[in-house]
Amino acid sequence: MSDSEDRMMAVVTTGNGGYEKLVYSSVPKPVPGPNEVLLRVLAAGVNNTDINTRLGWYSSSVTTDTSATANTQEVQAQQKADGGWNGATPFPLIQGTDCCGMVVQVGDNVTQDLMNQRVLVRACMRPNGYDVMDMVWMASNFDGAFAEYVKVPATEIFPVSCDWSDEELATVPCAYGTAENMLHRAGVAVGDLVLVTGASGGVGSAAVQLAKRRGAKVVAITSRGKMDQLRELGADVVIERDEDLVMRLGESSIDVVVDNVAGPKFAQMLKVLRRGGRYVSSGAIAGPVVSLDMRDMYLKDISLIGCTAWDAPVFPNLVSYIESNEIRPLVAKVFPLQQIAQAQQEFMEKAHFGNFVLIPAQSVDL
Repeated sequence: MSDSEDRMMAVVTTGNGGYEKLVYSSVPKPVPGPNEVLLRVLAAGVNNTDINTRLGWYSSSVTTDTSATANTQEVQAQQKADGGWNGATPFPLIQGTDCCGMVVQVGDNVTQDLMNQRVLVRACMRPNGYDVMDMVWMASNFDGAFAEYVKVPATEIFPVSCDWSDEELATVPCAYGTAENMLHRAGVAVGDLVLVTGASGGVGSAAVQLAKRRGAKVVAITSRGKMDQLRELGADVVIERDEDLVMRLGESSIDVVVDNVAGPKFAQMLKVLRRGGRYVSSGAIAGPVVSLDMRDMYLKDISLIGCTAWDAPVFPNLVSYIESNEIRPLVAKVFPLQQIAQAQQEFMEKAHFGNFVLIPAQSVDL
């Protein structure tokens, strides 16, 4: 194999900090080991997880929302021992949690039948089994999809038979996986009234679709300019994010709150939950430190459900929904991989509806 065949272009994140930590460069091409496959990356999604990991936002020392943290980090970068999902992030690291790829090489013990199949990667992996909560994340614990090639365990790839484009499939893993996992854990079912915060974002818009698919009624919170798009997506009621939830919905009116926003409205979310209601979250983009009146929780028998590790049925179910045309992708904009800083800057402006996607140079005519 020639030197050029041994290498690939990738975005390497060199440490916690700002956009200057994203370095587009030539790096060694990964080689699959036993029980692994090598994928040619067709498209990679942009999401909060990759930005938060770069910023070290998961550290307990961070108390501001993602946007405020990003602005601070641009001025002063500081390595954080607890800045990743499971402690320190192993920089330098190729990020990229969302991957649609093509199998181009298989390692020992992997069937050749996978060759040349288009697949999605289950980014949240639970190597010790689903009866424990241990997990590893692609692009947090090992190299991800912001590259021309990525190697992953063969158990974590899922062939998908559909007419979606590569870019459309790349919107699915993190956003839809996170949303489906929250609905699964909260037991959302036919007839539930579900409140979805941040409903125009990747996870929020996925949660609206997936809750409707389960037969629930959806109340969606968003900015004024995106309300019509959420109605078209299926939301039954759309609320502007500055509205008082208690005044608009009334106390004890909601069965399930699906919240990746948190911040100042957290207390209102517990007020609108009915007795025995469920609050489920896997994020806190408006601020991780919230005001909790314990009486709103225990006097109403509310369940607070934290979600990070995906349960076993989640990703196979998503693939079946795609193949049955039960959900649809929302691609807001596509960028070449080397424009990752621009893509993340626009992503942080939160003016888009749906998901941003990056395309490696070998997959697009630039």
